[in-house]
Amino acid sequence: MRNILVIGGSRYFGKTLVARFRDAGDRVTVLNRGSAAPPPGIGHLRADRDDEPALLAALGARTFDAVVDQVCYTPLQAAVARRVFAGRTGRYVMTSTIEVYNPATLPGPARPPRSVPVAEEHLDPTVLPAVAALPWHDTAEVERVLGPARTYSEGKRQAEAVFLREPVFPYASVRVAHVLGGGPADFTGRLAHYVERIGSGTPVDVHEAPYASSFVHHLEIAELLHWAADGEFTGPVNAASHGTLDVRALCEEAGRVLGRRPRYRVVAAGAEASPYSFDRPYAMDNGRAAALGFGFGRTADWLPDTLAEAARTA
Repeated sequence: MRNILVIGGSRYFGKTLVARFRDAGDRVTVLNRGSAAPPPGIGHLRADRDDEPALLAALGARTFDAVVDQVCYTPLQAAVARRVFAGRTGRYVMTSTIEVYNPATLPGPARPPRSVPVAEEHLDPTVLPAVAALPWHDTAEVERVLGPARTYSEGKRQAEAVFLREPVFPYASVRVAHVLGGGPADFTGRLAHYVERIGSGTPVDVHEAPYASSFVHHLEIAELLHWAADGEFTGPVNAASHGTLDVRALCEEAGRVLGRRPRYRVVAAGAEASPYSFDRPYAMDNGRAAALGFGFGRTADWLPDTLAEAARTA
């Protein structure tokens, strides 16, 4: 029986992940600020992860075989975790994001190739310049300086870099593709956006020539994080189902499920479009995880049922 700690894990695929650990026979504990109680059979620790003394007090003398960090968004949070869990865990897995590759938020020289899916080695966050003097303790202020999109991607890149520089425990980051599925559990509302618009005949705002991106089913990413916690590999790994998808293909499939023909409205260059309409390429290569033994599904196989689920719960 392994002893697992999940930081966060109170919603969406985090709840599925916690249940998977429990059902596999692991002793699993969730650490959060107490806003949501964990499922039955799960231990619960309450602490603000940003408050290092409070975090240490909540953990006491506990040690873990693995920690899965679902809610690390800034280099300050990573630095606290690095200090607190040094000597306390045999493995640390951070949930990162495809957005670390987003060319719109990367320094020019660091931009990944535009013509191929991006592999892990195309982005080493330890060699990127940190944005100096950012008050990462104040998200609103960082967003004022960088904007929300870059705050998220830059925070994740810099958090990865903290763990990768001078590692104090075996560390892996899971760069998660855009997650779809889950019906009402999907708090983002992004898939519901398409169901509602296409179902009502409202045009979907798209770029003139949208690029395809990478996606992953909500159950698949929970399974991959479970697998990653049990692995021995270190460093970043991309997590995406086989097969990319662009916004028009997503709309056409949604239209088929709903029995409605999608309508489109092309936005001007640089203008905001619907979720998952991208004017830049950064789809991910999932070859490393596949070579390590994880069996991905195909986006085309799970997408119809996922859209039907979203339609039923809209």
